[in-house]
Amino acid sequence: MSSYTAPVSSSAKTSIARRPLRRLTLELLGIVVLKITVLMVIWWVAFAPHPKPDASADAIAQRLAPSSQHANAGHP
Repeated sequence: MSSYTAPVSSSAKTSIARRPLRRLTLELLGIVVLKITVLMVIWWVAFAPHPKPDASADAIAQRLAPSSQHANAGHP
């Protein structure tokens, strides 16, 4: 009995070496997509329900205007 093994061509070696890289690439892309999805869900749950502040000129003027009652009116 002869223990002769056929030589492996370079294209076969390349395809064998590429399969783990393809799997790793798909796993990493899956993780990235999953993280982006989780962050979008967190943003949608935590921040999206809050109302947007009124940024009109009248609202800002009212916010920055001095109050009509003085805080120290009762004190000498």
